Amino acid sequence: MNGKISVVINTLNDQSNIGRAINSVAWADEILICDMHSDDDCAVIAKKMGAKIILHKRLRFVEPARNFAVSHALNEWILILDPDEEIPAGLAAKLQELAKDPGVTTNLEIPRKNIIFGKWMKASMWWPDYNIRFFKKGSVSWSDRIHRPPKTAGQGVRFPDEERWAIIHHHYSSISQFLNRMDRYTGIQAEELIKDGYDFKWIDLINKPVSEFLGRFFANKGYEDGLHGLALSGLQSFSFLIVYLKTWEMREFTKQDPGFDEVKAVFKEAGKEISYWLKYGNLSKNPLKSFIERAKNKLI
Repeated sequence: MNGKISVVINTLNDQSNIGRAINSVAWADEILICDMHSDDDCAVIAKKMGAKIILHKRLRFVEPARNFAVSHALNEWILILDPDEEIPAGLAAKLQELAKDPGVTTNLEIPRKNIIFGKWMKASMWWPDYNIRFFKKGSVSWSDRIHRPPKTAGQGVRFPDEERWAIIHHHYSSISQFLNRMDRYTGIQAEELIKDGYDFKWIDLINKPVSEFLGRFFANKGYEDGLHGLALSGLQSFSFLIVYLKTWEMREFTKQDPGFDEVKAVFKEAGKEISYWLKYGNLSKNPLKSFIERAKNKLI
């Protein structure tokens, strides 16, 4: 196999992105597109650009189809790329160099530069966003669960969290796109919670979204991304609310009637956690400090 690289890209209705992704890996020994019977011209465009096309039945998420695609790749090294991603020149050269090194490890975690609403998100858990994307064939496999890290065999290495080594991810470009994906993903996540034995508790409609927002905006310094950080922390929090509402729906809206005092007590505890972060969070460089101070005054 001699250090050759296959790039594997799973697609579904990605004609607006696929050309950019393929152009960024034109140096690869093989470009393999695994298409889930797209309704647009994604596969047609990819084939015209020299990619090999295989088909997989349509699924709601990519992980099972990713294993299928990898099994059809011809070369020793596999680079996983999403259709809305691209590989910068410096990273491309480094990967080709590593593939030719007989002493290199079996899998590599690569940082990902998420561009969301037109901005590179550097905080709120969006950076460095490590993913195992480059590996020797047979050493990495994905489960049939959504957004789970893959299983690995052998020794792994993590690239430095430097922009030059990062996959560029052209993530959400609009609020509508975020909401559309959220509707699909939250349904799958709710189903998985139910399968894992979760029983709906009304208190989670408060605690889970609040914890998600505080974790992203304060603990992971989402405020350093300005309004983008605030917006995305809020959207991710809303996503958690929807997940747990959908578990309630899947339990056929099981009757739970918390009284006013119970709900008030839960909000009071949540308020203490919010007040803690407002008081002790590192706000010295916060571009939204005035907003936070106004919020703090309302809580006191």
